[in-house]
Parts: sequence; C-alpha cells; structure tokens
Amino acid sequence: MLDLVREIRDAEARGEARVLATVAQTRGSTPRKAGAALLLRPDGTFAGTIGGGCGEAEVWQEAMETLRDGLPRTVVVDLTEPVEGDDKICGGVMHVFIERVAG
Repeated sequence: MLDLVREIRDAEARGEARVLATVAQTRGSTPRKAGAALLLRPDGTFAGTIGGGCGEAEVWQEAMETLRDGLPRTVVVDLTEPVEGDDKICGGVMHVFIERVAG
C-alpha cells in the first residue's frame, strides 16, 4: 500500500491523473478483503490488485470511466453467479469504491 501512496503523491506533484479502486466491503468467499486496492494510470496500466480475473476487469472498466469523468462510483462484483470453467473458488460479493485521487 505504501507504494500506491507514493505513486499518488508523485502523480499529484506532476499533475497526472490516478484513480484508486478500494475494496470497501465483502461478503462470502472473495479473492481479496476490505482494504485491497488497485491504482489505475491514464494508459490503463495499474499497480496493486483487488483479486484479478473478471471482477478486476469489471472494476478496471469502471475506473477508466472515473478517469474520464472524474465521478466516484461503487461497483458491486458478484462472484456468486455460475461462470465458465471448473477452477472458480470464489462465491462472494465485493463492493469496490472508485475515486479519482490525483490530477
């Protein structure tokens, strides 16, 4: 987390945008728990993780929207629905808060 804080501080000093996605609440089995964070850069790359896979991809898309419009949002990642493949181990729900933190 300290690396993310440093990057936010440095981006702010340079006037560059960053968006922070933080797991705010979880219920059931989820890949990460409350406090896990992902920091999105304008080029689409990121640091940190909120768990990977389809859920992280959904959050990444919404974070790109926050990067564009500056509006905070909450994404509910529902991992309880059946999906393709036999290797799925999660079955919970994550609420992820997304906000612009620099730029």
